[in-house]
Amino acid sequence: MARIIVGVDGSDASAEALRWALTEADLRGAVVDVVHAWLYPYVGEASFTIGEEEFEAEAQAVLDRSMKEAGPAPTGVVVNPILVHGPAAGVLLDAAVGADLLVLSSRGHGGFVGLLLGSVSQQCAHHTPCPLVLVPHPPKS
Repeated sequence: MARIIVGVDGSDASAEALRWALTEADLRGAVVDVVHAWLYPYVGEASFTIGEEEFEAEAQAVLDRSMKEAGPAPTGVVVNPILVHGPAAGVLLDAAVGADLLVLSSRGHGGFVGLLLGSVSQQCAHHTPCPLVLVPHPPKS
């Protein structure tokens, strides 16, 4: 069965990418792996009031919200939510090995508004092991 990887970060743009991937999965008869990467900010001797478990719980909440915001999957499309600790580009590139398609938004939460591609999208575009679709950022109303 075909497999589509889609990266989400909680942004409106990544929800749009997930909606696109779900529609494409319906056309291809593919499974969709929805991947959210997270990192705990290790900064030397600094101590945080929030522990690593809380960061992971918030990352899970972002993944859950992203899936909810995208809306229901078409009937018959299997969706696998996947939470991975690690840098976003590396996690997505690893997940894309053996996949039929990697789907990302052109940019997500980070970076500068005027950029055409975010840093994660750009890294994945240069190193992807499978075809890549970059879904344009939806215009603000």
